[in-house]
Amino acid sequence: MRISLNWLRELVDLPPSPEELAEMLTMAGFEVEDIEDRRIWAEGVVIGRVLQREPHPNADKLSVCTVDIGAKQPSTIVCGAANVQADIFVPVATLGTYLPKVDLKIKPRKLRDVPSEGMICSLAELGLTKESEGIHIFPQENLQVGSDARPYLGLDDVILDLTSTANRADALSMVGIAREVAAITGAPLRLPQPPAIETTSDAKALTLKISESQACPTYIGTVIEQVTIAPSPLWLQQRLQASGIRPINNVVDVTNYILLEWGQPLHAFDRDRLLQVGGSKALQIGVRFAEVGETLQTLDGQNRTLSDQALLITANDKPVALAGVMGGEETEVHSETQNLVLEAALFDSAAIRRSARSQGLRTEASARYERGINQAELEIACRRALALMTELAGGTIVAQEVAATRGSQASMTRSIELRLDRVNQILGPISVGDEVAELEPVAIERILKALGCDISTLSKDGVWTVTVPPYRYRDLEREIDLIEEIARLHGYNNFCETLPEKTEPGYLSVEQSLSRKLREAFRAIGLTEVMHYSLVKPNQERQIVLSNPLFPDYSALRTDLLAGLIEAFQYNLEQGNGPLNAFEIGRIFWSEEEGLSEAESIAGIFGGDPTQGKWIQGGKEKPLTWFEAKGYLDSVFCRLGLVVEYQPDRRDTRLHPGRTASLWLRGDRLGTLGQLHPQLRLERGFPDEVYAFELDIDVLFGALDQDELRVPTFQPYSAYPASDRDIAFFIPTQFSEADIERVIRQAGGSLLESVELFDEYRGKNVPDGQRSLAFRLIYRASDRTLTEEDIEPVHQKVRESLVEKFRVDLRS
Repeated sequence: MRISLNWLRELVDLPPSPEELAEMLTMAGFEVEDIEDRRIWAEGVVIGRVLQREPHPNADKLSVCTVDIGAKQPSTIVCGAANVQADIFVPVATLGTYLPKVDLKIKPRKLRDVPSEGMICSLAELGLTKESEGIHIFPQENLQVGSDARPYLGLDDVILDLTSTANRADALSMVGIAREVAAITGAPLRLPQPPAIETTSDAKALTLKISESQACPTYIGTVIEQVTIAPSPLWLQQRLQASGIRPINNVVDVTNYILLEWGQPLHAFDRDRLLQVGGSKALQIGVRFAEVGETLQTLDGQNRTLSDQALLITANDKPVALAGVMGGEETEVHSETQNLVLEAALFDSAAIRRSARSQGLRTEASARYERGINQAELEIACRRALALMTELAGGTIVAQEVAATRGSQASMTRSIELRLDRVNQILGPISVGDEVAELEPVAIERILKALGCDISTLSKDGVWTVTVPPYRYRDLEREIDLIEEIARLHGYNNFCETLPEKTEPGYLSVEQSLSRKLREAFRAIGLTEVMHYSLVKPNQERQIVLSNPLFPDYSALRTDLLAGLIEAFQYNLEQGNGPLNAFEIGRIFWSEEEGLSEAESIAGIFGGDPTQGKWIQGGKEKPLTWFEAKGYLDSVFCRLGLVVEYQPDRRDTRLHPGRTASLWLRGDRLGTLGQLHPQLRLERGFPDEVYAFELDIDVLFGALDQDELRVPTFQPYSAYPASDRDIAFFIPTQFSEADIERVIRQAGGSLLESVELFDEYRGKNVPDGQRSLAFRLIYRASDRTLTEEDIEPVHQKVRESLVEKFRVDLRS
């Protein structure tokens, strides 16, 4: 909101400089974004009187003027305005004056061989309008020539561009800011006190019908007859312009003036036009919601089709305005208006917000109604407007009708208990000179009384009962709100800079630490972390579907991460970015008989040819094999210190039934790794051999949450040589390599350092239903060189275990 200091100064005494006031308001929570010092716009501009005007000897459109500016000799000024004439008072920029709005410094110069000693100014050159047709002529008579022109132009003012928080609806008015300044500085308030309303008691002039009393708890309609529409006086126009509002006429300008002064939106209707729209000699003003398909032409010239969320003002049930948002063009006040109906009303915040949004409108009035206006001072604002209207436009107040369902004045306030101990506990100590102390009860009482609160005597238990003023009813609701006000007005910078007691250094939780470790491991194999929305299309089983989605494509919660990664892989290919090698950590959701569930998961996708430069391959692609893809995941598990087993799996239809494995960790199912199904790859245009995995992160965390894994212990390398042995055998194909390796390791005991499958053969000389496997076993001890006597018994135990478990036919 733009705050005129000249206007504010009429309501409360201000600090000496605008900068001090801006600092005080900012520290109190009202950010001052800009200080517009209008005094510099016309510094050096004085009032001059044109004594004589003659045509320029060398130019048809120029005039040579003799102007009295209060100096010993009149000045000769060449002027190009068509409206310049003798015996008028004008603003004159004297020699040496700098006009910042047009970036012009006035110097003596010649215009078509005629000297000019200054410039007669237009409002555009002074920064008051964007364009001007001619010079500005002061309407006042008998002005003192040579005196400062700024007070007559409204340029002796400073404007603060102030932003208030959403909870401070009272700050969207001059009275609200004046109250705030008075609370900060202790200066007395000088609020206008409008007189009581006197009517001629014409009961038939107006009736009210409020169909939506919840949306409109109070409506005041006042009929004024025989008004004269004219331009507003200069002081009123200047105040509106300083606040960024364009003056229109005396009646409309008064409604805008009250909007700025009290924060109460008003609207003036042409009564004769209301009767014409209503089609009757009797006028009934109503408030109701629109019917779907009704139309209304608003003041901005737009013909609007209304929805059932639009709240309307009606004349004999015919729409004439969007309540609390914008009036109708058909009933606006115009130059021939003689009779008025002035609306002053309270509207529900939610109703106005929905109504304005349904039409894509936001006005100064709706912005205030949406935040909530001061209910207790509606009548004061109405009386103030009527007093100004009758003063500036004449007329007689014929009748006033009130429809009110709101509570009494007592219902517009509340009492809150405030504990002294709680105030000091929350706010902490303050600095008093070089000493540290707590806030005294006297200081707390002074601050609360400055805010307009009534406060009881402090009880023996250290508790006050604080009664909140009506204009702060909406934002002072709890004890903590009062404590915030005390801190704000005492000054946040006046509290001691102390750390809370019993502070501890920050640390990562186990989950955070393990999550970072996981991310490092997957980034180390070349995967990029990505993130997708949790909302997806509703096309899967066990999905949780939203009841009120924003969009149909984002109306259900995802049941896995893999679907999003497949979509991202396809998108990258279509954009020409090549295969996407990525992983994602996020939450998944599903429904089951017991209810709704969610869990953390990690998934990834990778594929294509990872090599750079394919000339050594003759330009041919060399996609990843299944074993290379498994090796990527194995390297992650090795980095984390985990031993994971692979078992055949074909439950996920998106994966290749013969190249998919379920992963097991210490008997718990960890997840799935597999190659994308050939049919899926064909449908989406993927390259050959694209692999995907999805893991249960809770199982991973459970396995990693061990001291020996979270803090690795160094194991010294053996200084003694290893001894290797090969073993080959025929084995039925139903047994997996993981099962065989597990049996070998169990039999090999502590001397067996590693097991490696180095050969597989199927074909000639191999029995049907079997395959030939060859393993290399490495034996090593950390304290000695192994001999044949050490190795042979262990190796023999391995052979015997294989024969016993799998009925293998040993070949070596």
